[in-house]
Amino acid sequence: MKSIRVAVAAAAVGIALTACSSPMHAGAAAVVGSERISTSQLTADAEAYKAALKKNNLDETALGVPVTQYVLQRLADISAARQFMARRNVQVTEKEIDAKLQDPGQYQNPEINLLAMGVAPTYAREYARTTVGMTKLQQAAGQGGTDQLRKEFTEIKTTFNPRFGVVNPAPSQENPALFIDTGRFGKAASKQAQQQQQG
Repeated sequence: MKSIRVAVAAAAVGIALTACSSPMHAGAAAVVGSERISTSQLTADAEAYKAALKKNNLDETALGVPVTQYVLQRLADISAARQFMARRNVQVTEKEIDAKLQDPGQYQNPEINLLAMGVAPTYAREYARTTVGMTKLQQAAGQGGTDQLRKEFTEIKTTFNPRFGVVNPAPSQENPALFIDTGRFGKAASKQAQQQQQG
């Protein structure tokens, strides 16, 4: 499951660049652009993700980060991509979604591959839709248009509930935590909190 940790760290990079802090809506785990991810949705999707891990005999501790944070990361990614696709009027067919969901990926198993990307069955189709749509946008933009796409995408701001801590600006294989608990004593407490989460 070491490779899943790498997937976690890689997945965190995009959202970390767009995260910011501002007043949080009551009952929200995050606000992404004009969309709100409720704490109840997050809880339900995190439980679905845990159940899917268990069904496939995968240990959630191998993720290296708390499941709730991992799922929130993916939900925020999907929300941002959905809004960006709407701005650009990108359409994805049901057939394209079905094909993406059957892609075995690096784990040679569609379900395991989705779990490695932080995708629970509850939002697998929406994940597939946004993945296909974003790929279409990148292909249409070509090499020269990628920077402009990235700039526009980062305009969709994400605000996480401060109870998760602050966003880790540089997740890595050694330190895949998506959020850092700054604690009362700043960076020292932050490092200790990360070690405890991973331990």
